[in-house]
Amino acid sequence: MTTCFVEVDHIDRVFDLPNGKTYIALKNIELKIQQGEFISLIGHSGCGKSTLLNIIAGLDRASIGGVTLEGREIREPGPDRMVVFQNYSLLPWLSVRDNIALAVDEVYQDKPKGERRSIIEHNIDMVGLRRHANKLPSELSGGMKQRVSIARALAIRPKLLLLDEPFGALDALTRGGLQEQLMKICNENKLTCVMVTHDVDEALLLSDRIVMLTNGPEAHIGQILEVDIPRPRQRMEVVNHPDYYNMRNEIINFLNQQKQAKKRQQAKLVQKTATPILVSRNGLEKINLDIGFLPLTDTAPLIVAKEKGFFAKYGLEEINLTRETSWKDIAFGVGTGRLDAAQMVAGMPLALTLGAGGKTPIPVVNALNLSRNANAITLSKKLYDQGVRTVSDLKAAINADADHVMNMGVVHPTSMQNFILRYWLAAGGIDPDLDVNLTVLPPMQMASQLQAGTLDGYCAGEPWNYMAVHKKAGFVAATALEIWAGQPAKVLGVREEWAQQYPETYLALIKALLEACEYCDDLRNREEILKIICRPEYLDIDPVYVRPGFVAPYERADGSKPQELTSYIRFFVNKTNCPNRTEILWMMTQMARWGLIPFPKNWVEVIERVCRPDIFGAAARDLGVLDIGWDNPIHLFDGKVFNPSDPIEYLNSLEIKRQIRIEEMFF
Repeated sequence: MTTCFVEVDHIDRVFDLPNGKTYIALKNIELKIQQGEFISLIGHSGCGKSTLLNIIAGLDRASIGGVTLEGREIREPGPDRMVVFQNYSLLPWLSVRDNIALAVDEVYQDKPKGERRSIIEHNIDMVGLRRHANKLPSELSGGMKQRVSIARALAIRPKLLLLDEPFGALDALTRGGLQEQLMKICNENKLTCVMVTHDVDEALLLSDRIVMLTNGPEAHIGQILEVDIPRPRQRMEVVNHPDYYNMRNEIINFLNQQKQAKKRQQAKLVQKTATPILVSRNGLEKINLDIGFLPLTDTAPLIVAKEKGFFAKYGLEEINLTRETSWKDIAFGVGTGRLDAAQMVAGMPLALTLGAGGKTPIPVVNALNLSRNANAITLSKKLYDQGVRTVSDLKAAINADADHVMNMGVVHPTSMQNFILRYWLAAGGIDPDLDVNLTVLPPMQMASQLQAGTLDGYCAGEPWNYMAVHKKAGFVAATALEIWAGQPAKVLGVREEWAQQYPETYLALIKALLEACEYCDDLRNREEILKIICRPEYLDIDPVYVRPGFVAPYERADGSKPQELTSYIRFFVNKTNCPNRTEILWMMTQMARWGLIPFPKNWVEVIERVCRPDIFGAAARDLGVLDIGWDNPIHLFDGKVFNPSDPIEYLNSLEIKRQIRIEEMFF
């Protein structure tokens, strides 16, 4: 199965409400279905399963995006797709034969009458209704009526069979018989099927993949489970398969997580209604904010939002940007409420929410990515003089001097810099916990520590890599673009309770920073921005250290010519800003890989709580900005594929790691 037969291409479905508002039923649904696959859609009532099925059928239209069948866009119903509904949809005055003939005669008008009759009779036999062919629907049982519906759908030989809870109203015995019959028909005819169901066991019996949808509004695909049970299948063989109950528990866990999320949402709504918040004249609950940052090049959006008036434009009248001394101080400031919001390393909201490192969990949400890339791995001049250029060379240098343990710096345990450095080392056969010593230091200290010989290398954000190059203390061994192009770098973090208490303020904050991000990614503005961010109250640094990779070619001191890296520090283009669930899941696997956290058994629930593209989307739509995010697969330099549908399998496939623990996480 190599070609894409059906493609659901980033669809939204938005309904207009009588009060003038809108309801977003489905958000950014992307799904590729191969020919001959059986796909089940599962989720709680109201999650948009039937809406999605109707869009694929052509009975409804997506508000954004579209669906293609064999490369052609679906715009209306057609005989290449047939739908079997739960309520049978038979004409009561027509017999079994005539109900089937109704479809055959309409679609095959150009065929001879005898050929049409042969098709009708064949499908009557296929569903085992020969003795009942002349009966009216009122004379049939529920199971027989559904068999007529299936026969009518299959009689016109559709390319795609769509089933909307086809067995939901039937008793268990009848349902089991029809499921067996459907499996046989699908296998013999190599049918492609999409089925909506609430029945977990039915989904496991029939499906090749089970697509699990989150709660609405803005329902999206939360998880896809691959059912690797050989076909043809027999019910008892499926139930006795060694992976059956693990897969069943995974679906039930997902559904339970969504149930708990709905209860939490309802509780928040009740609390919000019970405790009204005073609002300012511009409709915001809070207009004076303290926002933390570290002196880094990609702090630019926060600084620009203040200096160019974007905060003020959205009613945030007094913004105090506080320069912190470390990422640890940032985490403490947000956690204690000293800071309303802060620039954070990408993994920090997740780590704080889970209480990584044995700390008390503090739920923190991310509704805005501030930057991507902007990181590099810098090694010492001494290592360069020894001939080290690559991670393989570094491994050879480590092996050559077993008595010396190299010291490598990272800015925070949950930073992308830590994840990337560890990944780079491990991919080269270097265990980051056994073969080297990793030290946590603020990024501002990295270059000086390298120059002093305390560090042999580090991974940090700019301008602290180029500073080592400029001072001839080190060279850049790898940039973010080479390790994982597009990796998230910094995000805006706020406590969950703060976001709930000040929703309009939070929305205004995101809008202001989103505009600032766009301003920062306009290369025509970079010289002006450079002067602003280097001022004493912000980076407090000579602009010569910030220019490379920001407004000028990037120098690496590795013998290569300076490179034009226009996407090295990215703030807005290519859908930078919407928080991405897959990226957060990858960061979660890296935290579990290195023993910072157990891998959460309820990982979907955790990500849904931390990652808030719904809040980002509300801000983006107000600004007329695309409200979906970066959707490229995660491609790291070693070519290893990250499968977000099976993060445990991915973790187990990694050669160098700590012992993986899997636990239910409570927060």
